[in-house]
Amino acid sequence: MRPTASFRWPATLALAALATSFAPAHAGEVYGGIGLPGAMLGYAQPINSGFTLRGDFATLGSRSIDRDEEGIRYTGTGKLQRLGVFADWFVLGGGFRLTGGLTSNDASLKLTAGGNGASINIGGTTYPTTPADRLDVTIKYPSAMPYFGVGYGHQLSGTGLGFVLDFGVAVGKPKVTATTQGPSLGQVSQADLDRELQELRDGVASVKVLPQVSLGVSYRF
Repeated sequence: MRPTASFRWPATLALAALATSFAPAHAGEVYGGIGLPGAMLGYAQPINSGFTLRGDFATLGSRSIDRDEEGIRYTGTGKLQRLGVFADWFVLGGGFRLTGGLTSNDASLKLTAGGNGASINIGGTTYPTTPADRLDVTIKYPSAMPYFGVGYGHQLSGTGLGFVLDFGVAVGKPKVTATTQGPSLGQVSQADLDRELQELRDGVASVKVLPQVSLGVSYRF
């Protein structure tokens, strides 16, 4: 049986309305910012007056590190960059929002304590060193971390310039690994190395979040 004209028209209109509801009905927005986690560039797409979807890339690049940790002098580099996808919920109908999302991270510290003839205390035991001895430590955050935050901006509005503000954290527990090499430090016991790793987990690696505190500008088409 063929559908009657009186049935076909309402069905066609319903399908058209459904398709339209999934199409981007609002202009997009590009934005940039500075702060933590560094310089940022992103794109936001409002869905309606209450929700916006967006993604961005942020980087601090690499930074040199020179610090004492648990009595050992470390030098090395730290790296922080991330890709993020986010959903913004404008709970009060204005520019204030709650934000949830997921970040893909390259965030790590690579530290080295080199032998220079002085002694190094590792896990409670003192080891003499030579120039060929070294202790290498890597502290690395998970490659994927959930994000929770609050902020202002990216809401559905007119065209032109705006500003954006974010406070939040990506949550994840860093992994700490260490290796030793050289005629003296190559003989460090596993028990001493495990104790040193635990001290690092309780110290420099005790921070289980990557913070975001950033301010930027946006342009809506």
